[in-house]
Amino acid sequence: MTENILVAVAWPYASADIHVGNVTGSYLPADIYARFHRLAGNRVLMVSGSDSHGTPITVRADEEGKAPEEVYKEYHEKFLDLFQQLGLSYDLFTSTHTENHFQVAQTMFTALRENGHLYRETQEQWYSPEQDRFLPDRYVEGTCYICGYENARGDQCDECGNLLEANGLIDPRSKMDGSTPVLRETEHFYLDLGGLQSEIVDFLKEREDYWRPNVVRQSLGQILTEGLHGRPITRDLKWGIPVPVDGWEDKRLYVWFEAVIGYLSASIEWAKLYGGDPDAWHDWWYAEDSRTYYFIGKDNIPFHAVIWPAELAGAGESFGELFDGTKGQTLTLPYDVPANEFLNMEGKKISGSRGWVIDTLDFLSRYDPDPLRYYLTAIMPETRDSDWNWHEFIARNNNELVATWGNLVNRVLSFAQKYWEGAVPEPGELRPADQEILEKIKKGFDDVGQAYDQVKLRSALNTAMSLAADVNKYLDDQAPWFEIKEDKIEAGTTIYTALQAIDSVKILLAPVLPFSSEKLHRMLGYENPLFGGQEVEKISDELSEHKVLRYLAENGSGTWEPSQLPAGRNIQSPGPLFEKLDDSLAEEELKRLSSS
Repeated sequence: MTENILVAVAWPYASADIHVGNVTGSYLPADIYARFHRLAGNRVLMVSGSDSHGTPITVRADEEGKAPEEVYKEYHEKFLDLFQQLGLSYDLFTSTHTENHFQVAQTMFTALRENGHLYRETQEQWYSPEQDRFLPDRYVEGTCYICGYENARGDQCDECGNLLEANGLIDPRSKMDGSTPVLRETEHFYLDLGGLQSEIVDFLKEREDYWRPNVVRQSLGQILTEGLHGRPITRDLKWGIPVPVDGWEDKRLYVWFEAVIGYLSASIEWAKLYGGDPDAWHDWWYAEDSRTYYFIGKDNIPFHAVIWPAELAGAGESFGELFDGTKGQTLTLPYDVPANEFLNMEGKKISGSRGWVIDTLDFLSRYDPDPLRYYLTAIMPETRDSDWNWHEFIARNNNELVATWGNLVNRVLSFAQKYWEGAVPEPGELRPADQEILEKIKKGFDDVGQAYDQVKLRSALNTAMSLAADVNKYLDDQAPWFEIKEDKIEAGTTIYTALQAIDSVKILLAPVLPFSSEKLHRMLGYENPLFGGQEVEKISDELSEHKVLRYLAENGSGTWEPSQLPAGRNIQSPGPLFEKLDDSLAEEELKRLSSS
C-alpha cells in the first residue's frame, strides 16, 4: 500500500556556509530516507528552504554593511549549488522570504490567537544604549543560568541544550560590540505553551516507544521535570514577517516561531507550483495515515518536538478555515523527529568561528560526493556524538568503496565483456551456491529496507556493504576464471548470478550512493535513470525574486526489489565507480584544517 511520507528538513540560516557536521546532522539523512521511500513506491514530499529571517542574518548584514535580503540571497544561491552537487533531492527547497510563507505564517498566528493560545505581556528585554535598539536574543550572549556555560546565547544554551529566557543571562554582553546591555520594557505576544502542555505530553507519550532516547529526554523528560510556560513570539525588529495586528507595524514574528511553519508553507508552495492540484498538500497535512518526519540536529529538538507540535495543536481546525476554507480538519502532528547528535572534527568540537570546520562546498571542489555521503553515513551520530577523521575517510574510501564494492563491479563486468561479448550470460541451472547468495540478497531487501524505514541509516549501510562482501566471497569461491577453462556454461552461471547480485546491491546502496549507483545502472544496460533529476527555477512574487530547487521524480524508474536483469542484455564496459585516494591526502587536509 502506497504511503504519504513527508520529509521535513532543517532550514539552514542563510548567513553561514554549510559544513559537513550540518550535512550529517540533518540534510543527508533526510535525503537517504526520501530516496529509499521513493524506491519503495511511496509518495514522498521532501521540503525545506533557507531560513531568511534569523537573527544571524541581520548580524551578518550589520557586519558587512549590507541589507538582510542581500545576505540571504547570497547564501541561498550557495545552498542551491551545494545541494545539487551533493545530490539532495528536495521536492522543493525554497525560502521563508516568500509571499506564500508570509501568508501561511500570519494565518498560523491568527489561528492561534483566535483559539486563545496567544496572550500579550510586557517584558523586560535587553536594550543597547550604544546602538539605540532592542537586541534580539541571539544578539546577546552571557553565562547560562542553568549550567554555567559562559558563551550561552540568549535563546538557547549550546552546552546544556536548554531553552533560555534571555533576560536571565548572567553577565550579558552584546554580540555586536561587546557592550553591556540594559533591560527595558517592551510588549509582545506570547504562545501559551503552559495551556497546551497536557496535549503535548500526550502527543509525546504516544511516540515514546519509537522515538530516539535523546529526543524523548530533551522533550518529554524536560517537560515533566520543568513544565512549559509561555514564550514570546514577536520581536522588536524591522526584518521579517509583520505581526498581523493593527498597531504592531514595528514588530515582527519571532524567527523560532515562524521558521518551523516553513515545513507547512513549503508544502503549500510545492502544491501550487508543481503538485498538479493546489490542494495536493492536504495529502500530507490532513491525512490521518500520512507519516511526517523532521530531520534536525539535537540543538533543534525543543523547537520541533515541543513548540512546533504546540503550534499545530493550538491552531486546530482554525488554520484550514482561515487559510483556504477547509472545514473540520486539523493539521498532522509529527510522526517522528529522528534528531542526530553532533559530529566532531579530529577529536574537537566543530567551530566555524575558529576555522575548525570542513566547508562542504570546498570539500566537493576536491572530492566526489558519494565518498562523502558514504563516510558521513558510516559515522552518522544517530545516538551519540561521532568524530570525523581524515585518515579514516581515506581508508574507508579505499578499502570499502574501491576495494570491496568498486572492484567487485569491475571484475564481474570486465569478465562478461571479455567472454560473452558484453552481454549478460545465459545461465545453466542455478546451483546451491548461486541460489544461496541470491536468497541472502533477497532477504537483504527486507532487512536493509526496515533499517532505512526506521531511520537506522548506519545499520542499513553496514548490512548492504556486508552483502557486497558476501558477493565477493561467492565470486572467489566459484572462481569463474578457472571455470571458464573447463565449462563456459558453469562460468556463465556464476557471472549471471554475480550480475544479478550486483544489480540488487546497487539498489540497496542507492539511497546513500546515488551518483555511483546511477553510473552502474547505466553500465548494466538500463535506459531510464534510477532516480529523477533536479532543476533550479526562478520564482517571482510580490516580496522578491528567488530561486528554488526541485526534484523531478517522474523521471526515476527504480524500484525496491531484487534484480530481474535478463540474460542476453547488453552491458557497457565498466568504468571506475570510485577513485582511490593517496594516503598523503589526509596529512594535506589536516594541514589545511590547522592553518584555517
